Amino acid sequence: MTNRSTKLLALLLALILVLPAGAFAAASFSDVESGAWYADAVDYVYDKGLMDGTGNGEFTPGGELTRAQLVTILWRKAGSPESEAALAYTDVEDGKWYSDAVRWAAANDITYRKGESFGPDDILDRDEAAYILWNAAKAYGMDVSVGEDTNILSYYDFDQITKEYIPAIQWACGAGVMQGTGEDMLEPKGHLTRAQAAALLQRMFMSQGRPGTALSLWTADAKAADELISYIEAVTDENSKDFIPVEDRIAVFDLDGTLFCETDPNYFDYMLLVHRVLEDEDYKDKASDYERETALKIVEQNETGKSFSGLEVDHGKCIASSFAGMTIKEFNDYIQEFKKTYLPSYEGLQFGDAFYRPMVQVVEYLQANDFTVYIVSGTDRLIVRGIICNSLLDIPNRQIIGSDEAIIASGQGDSDGLNYVFSEGEELILKGDFIIKNLKMNKVSVIMQEIGQQPVLSFGNSTGDSSMAEYVTSGNPYRSLAFMLCCDDTVRENGSTSKADKMYSLCNEFGWVPISMKCDWTTIYGGGVSHK
Repeated sequence: MTNRSTKLLALLLALILVLPAGAFAAASFSDVESGAWYADAVDYVYDKGLMDGTGNGEFTPGGELTRAQLVTILWRKAGSPESEAALAYTDVEDGKWYSDAVRWAAANDITYRKGESFGPDDILDRDEAAYILWNAAKAYGMDVSVGEDTNILSYYDFDQITKEYIPAIQWACGAGVMQGTGEDMLEPKGHLTRAQAAALLQRMFMSQGRPGTALSLWTADAKAADELISYIEAVTDENSKDFIPVEDRIAVFDLDGTLFCETDPNYFDYMLLVHRVLEDEDYKDKASDYERETALKIVEQNETGKSFSGLEVDHGKCIASSFAGMTIKEFNDYIQEFKKTYLPSYEGLQFGDAFYRPMVQVVEYLQANDFTVYIVSGTDRLIVRGIICNSLLDIPNRQIIGSDEAIIASGQGDSDGLNYVFSEGEELILKGDFIIKNLKMNKVSVIMQEIGQQPVLSFGNSTGDSSMAEYVTSGNPYRSLAFMLCCDDTVRENGSTSKADKMYSLCNEFGWVPISMKCDWTTIYGGGVSHK
């Protein structure tokens, strides 16, 4: 069996099995409970190689951090650069585990100590830690201007802050890097714990983004963003061996879970059917038993998580039948009205605005580099068009592909299209017949049918997009990539750790580029939206 065949077999198994977690998950420390306020931060710093455990499978969250330890962490973040600067401190010798880090920190004005002593083993106070982080942020090229207008006088203990550290504290509070330790208390002279340090580092590096760039909502250390930028620079350079002519720059995107909120509590088109069949006063009494049974299955799935075999096709058929007779405009108007529905898991978010802002930037970035962007979704094509209509995305209907239902002339009835002539004054209406669910291998088939050539970029989020990803990256005459979103954010989004681990494993297996919703994005839905 070839290596490729082995991989394909693994993928087929993944379609029906949930792979074990762990390949890409951060370390599970015995003294870090999953529900602890610092648990995500510990995962972050460990996963990024910034902080390690303290031995015996422990992280020691309550342990205190020294000056040498913090500058070493920041030096690692900078890529462990070599520095020829002389060691400026009498108590730091060459050959120590922290010598290179201290040399780098001193050369970049990151540390502050009067006299000739560095104090590598001195325990950090919180205000001094903020000062070191502030200087490191400037050395990294981050924007620290937010601190200039930050008011810290509301903290009762602000007068305990060392004078030289005040601008740093203003930046840390203004940027959301440092938070109070209690009600209106900052505790500037409290010792910095390892848990607090992990949280500070996570907030610092996940909040800054890439200001002034096309992908400004992606974190500074998002590897997926780096890989995409490197790719685009190569394929748009006429002098590069990877150059792709404009006419062949084609990218395909899934919709739900890739560009748009996937489940709250279920897919947009699933919730549209529930509304139509069970809640719409103008239709619910006309709904067929089959439509009601399908809608109730969706409700049960929402409440219990139960899976129903064949629900995807049942839903497609019921969407077609429950809107039968509507004109295309009437159907779109119905969708526009439903888009005003507020999502139950969020504050301040309507369905119509539930686009992942960092992924919108990806689409715009590709379009700015002469890529033609297609949406290839399992959702009904007309519903996808309705979602994109008057939205953040500028993608024409001709570049939207989805599941299909029959469309006929308003006077056609049951006549075959071969025996009927469209007449002046007629309109196109929905016949009520479901044609195909555009998922899995069907996505590949429809790409060839409608686009007519192999894309070079694929963006998805589930095994339903796996065939599309493999098609794009298999035997492509051009350099190609497949990206997969991993729903690992359970704080800002309805994430699932088990599903994310499964996708991370598949990305590792097939060479797809994983996108971490938790670590790669500074925001998901933008300002004014919060997850309940």
